[in-house]
Amino acid sequence: MLEFRTQGYNGYSVKYSPFFDSRIAVAASANFGLVGNGRLYILGLTPNGIVAEKWFDTQDSLYDCTWSEAHENQILAGSGDGSVKLFDISLSEFPIQSWKEHAREVFSVHWNLVTKDTFLSSSWDGTVKIWNPAAPASIATLPTHSCTYSAEYSPHSPHVLSAVSSDSHLRIFDLRTPASASNHLTLSIPIHAPAKSRIGAPLPMGAPPSEALTHDWNKYRDGIIATAGVDRTIRSFDIRQPGAGPVAVLPGHDYAVRRLSWSPHLSDVLLSASYDMTCRVWTDGSALGVGQENIPPPPQGPMAAGAGGGAGREMGRMGRHTEFVTGVDWCLFGAEGWCASCGWDERLLVWDVRAIMGP
Repeated sequence: MLEFRTQGYNGYSVKYSPFFDSRIAVAASANFGLVGNGRLYILGLTPNGIVAEKWFDTQDSLYDCTWSEAHENQILAGSGDGSVKLFDISLSEFPIQSWKEHAREVFSVHWNLVTKDTFLSSSWDGTVKIWNPAAPASIATLPTHSCTYSAEYSPHSPHVLSAVSSDSHLRIFDLRTPASASNHLTLSIPIHAPAKSRIGAPLPMGAPPSEALTHDWNKYRDGIIATAGVDRTIRSFDIRQPGAGPVAVLPGHDYAVRRLSWSPHLSDVLLSASYDMTCRVWTDGSALGVGQENIPPPPQGPMAAGAGGGAGREMGRMGRHTEFVTGVDWCLFGAEGWCASCGWDERLLVWDVRAIMGP
């Protein structure tokens, strides 16, 4: 396990570069993000450990970051002052572009994975905004009417995006639809609602609504999205069957789940980071699931062993952090288990998921 100290700054988000397996970014904030400056670290994995290649200081806290999918040296950061800043790590110490339209903290930023020419941001002001890096202003605003902690483009379509908010809803937007009164909203799933039986009556398996803090699209199974938040439970949904309730329910964390990430290598495996100071690896039990005849078989490897086709379950946990764990991300390259996590303990850890998995 490798470690780097973000001295004086508490980590909020960690992202591997999509171009280099040895480059990691960490968005961090002074004073736990409550007040003060932010810092964006660009870190390199070297034979001598993790080194800071560069960092950018900002006047307000940083809560999220995302690498450009089109330019290997460019990276976005979402700030507490409502701005989105674009940095080029090969140029100056200042952002090469800054947009400020949000009225409150920007809590997530995400680059379009398919066309690579747009990105989005979501904010506590109850909106998701679509941007083009070459345009001086946003090109679309999608209201959610509630504090929006997480928004993402689908990895399967350049026109579809999702968001989860404090009102306990998962929203799906399709930019190909007419704007009209719905503002491209095509689906709104109440995360904590009870599922319906085959005859249409609700089943007694709902839960009290609570804030949804994070979500992620499955990279292999189009339409599968995992959500989690304050109620400590991970739920996955199939947006093609929105009324069926969650596909998988994974309880186990002791406090709120702050970040989720599906594996880029295995279709049934995901990582979570929580305020209970642990990162956990899960299978949703779908590796050999029934009813996936049209879905390509998942990749095989050491991590797939034991996943089986039964119910989802926790496969292991990492408890080396000593404060809230707020960020986790998988390495896209090489062996299928490497990941990074960051937290309020001013530490970035790089570790192998396979080392914590039980039999």
